[in-house]
Amino acid sequence: MNLRETMQAEQQLKALFEQAQGYAFEYAAGVTDRNVFPTQEAMTDLEQFVEDMPSQSGDASSILQQLHQYGSPASVAQTGGRYFGFVNGGIIPVTLATKWLTDFWDQNTALQVMSPITSKLEEVCEQWLQQLLGLPETTVAGFVSGTSSAIFCGLAAARLRIYANHGWDFNAQGHNGAPPIRIIAGRHTHGAVVKAIALLGFGVDNIEWVEGDDQGRIDPAAMPALDNSCIVVLQAGNVNSGAFDPFEQICDSANSAGAWVHIDGAFGLWAGGTERLKYLTEGMHKAHSWSVDGHKTLNTPYDSGILLCRDKEALVTALQASGAYLTANYSDRRDGMMYTPEMSRRARAIELWAALKYLGRSGVDELVYGLHERAVQFAEELRAADFEILNDVVFNQVIVSPSHDEEITQQILQQIQASGECWVGSSIWQGKKVIRISVCSWVTSEEDIRRSAQAFIHAREIICGK
Repeated sequence: MNLRETMQAEQQLKALFEQAQGYAFEYAAGVTDRNVFPTQEAMTDLEQFVEDMPSQSGDASSILQQLHQYGSPASVAQTGGRYFGFVNGGIIPVTLATKWLTDFWDQNTALQVMSPITSKLEEVCEQWLQQLLGLPETTVAGFVSGTSSAIFCGLAAARLRIYANHGWDFNAQGHNGAPPIRIIAGRHTHGAVVKAIALLGFGVDNIEWVEGDDQGRIDPAAMPALDNSCIVVLQAGNVNSGAFDPFEQICDSANSAGAWVHIDGAFGLWAGGTERLKYLTEGMHKAHSWSVDGHKTLNTPYDSGILLCRDKEALVTALQASGAYLTANYSDRRDGMMYTPEMSRRARAIELWAALKYLGRSGVDELVYGLHERAVQFAEELRAADFEILNDVVFNQVIVSPSHDEEITQQILQQIQASGECWVGSSIWQGKKVIRISVCSWVTSEEDIRRSAQAFIHAREIICGK
């Protein structure tokens, strides 16, 4: 058989997919009990993939077997319950099953005529997100790879609108000779915001930094005077402390001045969809754009970023694409490429739809608040064991200081990571090296937290002898 005939047979016989299914189920069955980070043996075995580019076509079954044998052990068990290193969510079963199905569809979502089902479910998700988060009805959504891209899109729309308000057509005239735009951001803003500012040509050195309080929240009293040349970037969930900026007061001032407000809420924006935590996001509906990830707090599969913008014209114009073969129709259907920088995109919104459909309002509340409860439990158990907790645990982040000696802190961190019991990361908080905990997976149980707290205690005993 030639290559085409071989691949046709593989698709029709289904044995290859059944083999992959078996490996997937085997992985899932053991992920909660294995080392959270790969063992040294698993890391060494990655050398099995090092070879020259094959000259001939390979055997599909053998390729899968190699990937499972050496790849599965070298993965990080973030779909288990004891991974707290970065803000990496777990994965809700219905969304994983949806991903499997839609991978067979393999839809390109640029235009409605390319994927009517994706276009429709993007519309539905857009409306549901408005309702869940209490955003204006004019809010449109762009489904991108992650918050980094979403921030870029939001600030691109802001740039276009601010310039237009000053009679400057940015798409036609660009930066040369343009009136200045002021960028206002908190000192604790995420690096993804800084990256977007650089990529959009604003210049990192031109950021007007605003100092924060002891939790990293912007102090409204420290805000500079705003005008209609300003783009203000606020934060829903400080990446270290989990704290939320005071949206109501700052948005009111910005709106009075004609400034644009973007809220970076990669993991924290979902607090707005809960009954018990939405007080944290009070006033966020007064912003102009928002960025959030489904693959963090909501536990959809990677990758699932969302840009929300209440100024559709600014967003679409900033991200516009053209071409005689692109049959985009802006009036009676949703062409997804108009809301994102990319034309070709996978159908990630379908997994988001499955998550929102499955959870409903009550499920979102239970999931998000459950992460908060486990973070509070983690902080309480560590505090009871005489670890210093440096933040108010308002959401899902915990900052731990095991020692005033930074070298000992680093040694304790490394011992925890090496234990395989759990995995946490390091950070710098208020100029001090700390251990940072992010509780992000629906799988995480009370017992997972107890085990992980014991890993901290045991690591300190090994390093400090007590």
